[in-house]
Amino acid sequence: MSRQHQRSTENKNKVEKRHRQSEQRRERNQSRKSAVRTAVTRTRRAIAAGDLDAAVRSGVNAASALDKAASKGVIHPNNAARRKSRLMKALAKAAAASAKG
Repeated sequence: MSRQHQRSTENKNKVEKRHRQSEQRRERNQSRKSAVRTAVTRTRRAIAAGDLDAAVRSGVNAASALDKAASKGVIHPNNAARRKSRLMKALAKAAAASAKG
């Protein structure tokens, strides 16, 4: 076996391993992103329905899921902060509206 052929085989193995790793990472990230989206959607639905207790509970879960996704590198930390801020702002607005009227 020539040295050049041996080198190309080594590279092929490295490429295949890297591909396997990236696929595993993509699947893991995809499920984490899905969990975040679900948590945020539940909070928004609870706010829209006017169920403040459920909205607060799911809001805490959504904030936790966003923080976890940001710490794992699934989403950018600023993205998580922005989404949490918007959720909490909507929650505060709903709480003020329910207290008012």
